[in-house]
Amino acid sequence: MPQKIIADVMAFDAGVLLSAVPFELVGEAYDQAGLTPAVVGTLIGALAYTDGQCVAGPPVCPAPQALRSRAVGGARQTVADALEEFGETFDESLRHIDDPAELVAAGFRLSAQMAESHPELMQVLRPYGLGHLHSDNGLSSRALRDLQVGTASGRFTAVEPAVALSASGGTLLSLVELRFARPDLDGDEAASNLAEMMMRMLGVPSEDAHEVARRPLPEPA
Repeated sequence: MPQKIIADVMAFDAGVLLSAVPFELVGEAYDQAGLTPAVVGTLIGALAYTDGQCVAGPPVCPAPQALRSRAVGGARQTVADALEEFGETFDESLRHIDDPAELVAAGFRLSAQMAESHPELMQVLRPYGLGHLHSDNGLSSRALRDLQVGTASGRFTAVEPAVALSASGGTLLSLVELRFARPDLDGDEAASNLAEMMMRMLGVPSEDAHEVARRPLPEPA
């Protein structure tokens, strides 16, 4: 029998066997944790597997850069979709708040809580977070909107909103790293302290900034 046919049959058999396990595991992950953790976890595993195979060299991984690019692109798109979903949830939860300062502070604190409530998503966001910082959707676009409203209304000093977004986004990503590195840390208190620092950076008076950064967060929508 020609070697090509033998190889095709073996590849087909391998594909069938490999597919049986993921279907079983992914289905169970979806039932227990929901869509986002299941998809994000699957992509992390695929990316790790791709990296491991590419270490083996060209015979196993003939086009490592192309494979990695597709895996990374899929992970980034999944993160972008998840962040847009959370952005819509935040909009609903914060819809009754009129103070731009409270909106920015609450959005920051709710985002920081995701390191504990959705660690799988935040693990993927860690290496790609800066790429989403000035996105046209998701959490970033909503933070920019609130910064623009606060600046236009005089609640914040005349600072370029995009620059303020860079500062707040970078602070958030640093806090996420800190929460993973120091799981014993009181993450909510750290988020409130950093939110207060951001309010002062934006020109909110010190006492006001302290109070705004510690207002009760709304219940999830």
